[in-house]
Amino acid sequence: MSDKGSRFGKLPLSWVWIAATAVLCAAFAFALVPGAAAQGSGDSNSAANIQSQNTQVRRYSAIIQNVFDFVQRHYVEEPDPRVIFEGAMHGMLNALGDPYSSFMSESDMKDINDTTQGSFGGVGLYINKPIGERAADGSPAYVEVASPIEDTPGWRAGINPGDFIIEIDGEPTDKLSMDEVLARLRGAPGIDVHLLIRRGERLEFPVIITRAIIEVPTAKYAMIGDTGYLKLLTFTPMTADRARDAINEFRSRNYKSMILDLRNNYGGLLDSAVEISSLFLDGGLVVSTRSRIPSETRNFNARRSQVVSTDIPVIVLINRGSASASEIVAGALKDRGRAYLVGEKTFGKGSVQQVYPLEGVGFKITTAHYYTPSDMNIDKIGIPPDREVKFPEYTDIEIEKLGELISANKIPGFVKENPNATAAQVETFAQNLVREYQLNLSLLKRLIRNEQNRTSIAPVYDMEYDVQLIEAVNILQSGAYPGLMPTKTLKAIQEDTSNDLPLAS
Repeated sequence: MSDKGSRFGKLPLSWVWIAATAVLCAAFAFALVPGAAAQGSGDSNSAANIQSQNTQVRRYSAIIQNVFDFVQRHYVEEPDPRVIFEGAMHGMLNALGDPYSSFMSESDMKDINDTTQGSFGGVGLYINKPIGERAADGSPAYVEVASPIEDTPGWRAGINPGDFIIEIDGEPTDKLSMDEVLARLRGAPGIDVHLLIRRGERLEFPVIITRAIIEVPTAKYAMIGDTGYLKLLTFTPMTADRARDAINEFRSRNYKSMILDLRNNYGGLLDSAVEISSLFLDGGLVVSTRSRIPSETRNFNARRSQVVSTDIPVIVLINRGSASASEIVAGALKDRGRAYLVGEKTFGKGSVQQVYPLEGVGFKITTAHYYTPSDMNIDKIGIPPDREVKFPEYTDIEIEKLGELISANKIPGFVKENPNATAAQVETFAQNLVREYQLNLSLLKRLIRNEQNRTSIAPVYDMEYDVQLIEAVNILQSGAYPGLMPTKTLKAIQEDTSNDLPLAS
């Protein structure tokens, strides 16, 4: 650039910055004045605090507006005001440090409607991701799978709750926002998505998933002897109706007990959770929400439309994939002495979000925390089972051998070549794998069964390898249930745990 082409051609660069800073300060000076007055007040009573906070809100709102206007007028190229707006919204909501509060683009708004009402193109995984590039423990903020949706590509690919997606199409997920992750996982059906999965501390393996239309499922049910088995997959406006259909079927079959399976159910609608709880409770509190906003502080009571009689023993199955609305139901039935919980501790999501539309886009923000009937908030804590039953965990050697087996693709190959394999063929193949990989026979047969299920519609239940379901059925059939009830409320468990802590000397 020549001297004639620039007003600052003969000025030192430092003078250019000083001049620009002076202009900027002058443009925003009026917005800073109220802040000085607010800081000058030393009165700490509530009225003064409210006035001070309102002053700060006005002050920063004015600054934001002026920065927006300044960027529009002075940036070297004419910016798209929508892009600037969306960037500011992203930053504002991310600054809350809440993984459940976020700006929502037009596609995000469509997606959230799809997942609660209908269908969408994707891989079929419920996921969670810390904000930023680092998790709270300092590890990379990779995408964690909360639960796969049954009978979807992600489920058939063998993705488990607790798995981490560390790469999508070769791109590390710790550097992606949740919106960017969703944009890569969702989209047109028929397109392959290449994932790198980490399971446990060391096991990593690639997975190729082909996107499909994900029909949001709600419920599956069947009889196990004289026990009605109902598995809820998510909480939508249709879930309560499907549950009533199941219970009516159980009643026609003269059921004597019931198992409600909430494992890997990542939640959904609050109203749906209250409706499901109402099937088991004759009125009374299901959940309460508390907020600094009076309208968001409410008690949600069960309707007096109980369908499952109080003389029907109920066991609820839970695991780390049970979250949000699932925890509302499990917490209500436990605290009200209506069910016995079997499985593993739940995820621990005890907050309520509202979605607010803004001309095609919108934002989601946490407006309240919810409390179980015993006045317990389980956020980041989870709900412990009354009887813990875990699937066998892998040793370091088993993880190494399992990685070799997965990389060799032998189980999918066997199932593909033998789609109608007999029990004898499965036994022979599993025994060969035992000799080759020194892995547990039962584990191998369960992996083969899982692979067989992923190539077809999954069975409603598995009484051969599902140790948590087997334990629930044994409790009901053995007659032990009455002696186990009622259990301690969640609040009582928390207080007992607090009392067990050592006293400081």
